[in-house]
Amino acid sequence: MRKLTDLEYLALNRPRKILYRIGLFFCGIPAWFLRLILAIWGYIKRFGLAIKNEVLDIINTFRNGSWKTRVSYFIMGFGNVSRGQIMRGLLFFFFEALFIFYMVAFGGHWLAKFGTLGDVAPHDEYSAVYDAYIRVNGDDSFKVLLYGLLTIFFIIAFIYTWRLNVKQNRIAEEILSTGKKLKSGKDDVKSLIDDKFHKTLLALPLSGIIIFTVMPIIFMILVAFTNYDGAHDGYSNLFTWVGGANFNELISGASSNGNLSYTFGEILSWTLMWAFFATFTNYFLGMFVAIMINKRGIRLKKVWRGILVLTIAIPQFVSLLYVSRLFASNGIVNSLLMNWGWVSQPIQFWKDPTLSRIMVILVNIWVGIPYLMLIATGILMNIPQDLYESSKIDGANTFKQYTKITLPYMLFVTGPYLLTSFIANINNFNVIYLLTWGQAVDNPALTTSGGNATSVDLLITWLFKITTGATSNYKLAAVIGIMIFVVVAIISLVVYNVIPSTRNEEDYQ
Repeated sequence: MRKLTDLEYLALNRPRKILYRIGLFFCGIPAWFLRLILAIWGYIKRFGLAIKNEVLDIINTFRNGSWKTRVSYFIMGFGNVSRGQIMRGLLFFFFEALFIFYMVAFGGHWLAKFGTLGDVAPHDEYSAVYDAYIRVNGDDSFKVLLYGLLTIFFIIAFIYTWRLNVKQNRIAEEILSTGKKLKSGKDDVKSLIDDKFHKTLLALPLSGIIIFTVMPIIFMILVAFTNYDGAHDGYSNLFTWVGGANFNELISGASSNGNLSYTFGEILSWTLMWAFFATFTNYFLGMFVAIMINKRGIRLKKVWRGILVLTIAIPQFVSLLYVSRLFASNGIVNSLLMNWGWVSQPIQFWKDPTLSRIMVILVNIWVGIPYLMLIATGILMNIPQDLYESSKIDGANTFKQYTKITLPYMLFVTGPYLLTSFIANINNFNVIYLLTWGQAVDNPALTTSGGNATSVDLLITWLFKITTGATSNYKLAAVIGIMIFVVVAIISLVVYNVIPSTRNEEDYQ
């Protein structure tokens, strides 16, 4: 597609401009993927070059270093202690001693079994003491996977610390060769609470992120490559590695349950549809309510805002459970409609697939508008009134002011919020589960071996049912978790690089 000049673009009418932009977007997709591949290849090359430089530095340091430095390759901290840096040297030495002790006493055992996730199942053995066969515990696949992963992380931490130890020796030799004095233990402590205080503060949060965020994510990814489920709990019946069989089962439907791939496709499409409507209906309606309340001539503005704020004060789960019972088959709404003679039988708000989806979107609007109203109110108050007055002079009507001033300003300021709101709605467990809890949405085609999915289930609620059902299909849940991450990551990367908040930061300064 030929790219038009500015004059050619301005000569187009509005529909053609829209079609031209859409055409540019789709034509730019191959180029975007090419840039992505080149960027990934660039990162791989830089990573490989960095590894090469590190290896060369290690070799050259050993070749050109003193005997103290060479001994430090085997006894960490020796060079620091021999040069008077006692505290640094002892820390390196104690970490090496701890690593050796852990690997000999525990780590080696878990690492040896990590390849099979255990090979000794629980079994009965004859006991001469009791003169009977007794149950003997075997390996625990779950512990092997968890502690094996911890051991791998410990090994990586040791390699990093060993490399730091080598680098410290090289730096110390370079400093001494210039006639300068090395830092003492007191100098290190002062540095940690002065010019390197940021590292001291970030040490604990970073450790927490690695232990409580990174490791669970990696553990979940590893579970997706095993057959971990209710039948293979890892204790009474060991589980093992199965490669990509779980992904193949979910995507291709090559399993005992042919509905699995169909169910995943249906739930994924509904999840994206739900996230779109749940995000943008709340956004535009909340903005509209804020504009109406802020409009000149509206009385009792504080009262209207106060009423909407009070709805936020009520716990969401209480409101959702109340609405769920309100529209149940035997709820108040159906009772009133039948008493008034408007319907002859209860309306299945939560059992009809189409009606249930409409209901959850409408209820989410009722729940979400107050939040957007408050956010929009604060932003609208900061839009310069001179813009509106100037536009009036130029003959702009209310709709033109909204499309050319209010909406662009709102989208610029709330662009990142819209993205995070969309991602949050993909994982919106509360609204879907609490509204339809205990009320099956009829769609037999979505019934799976891992859990009874319904037409209104999102990926996150389906994942919950899979893990809490009778089969406890953790392997499939891990695969779905990875799929959710991939979808969220792609959407986040694309949208974040498109929204004007990150591309044209200076426009609204």
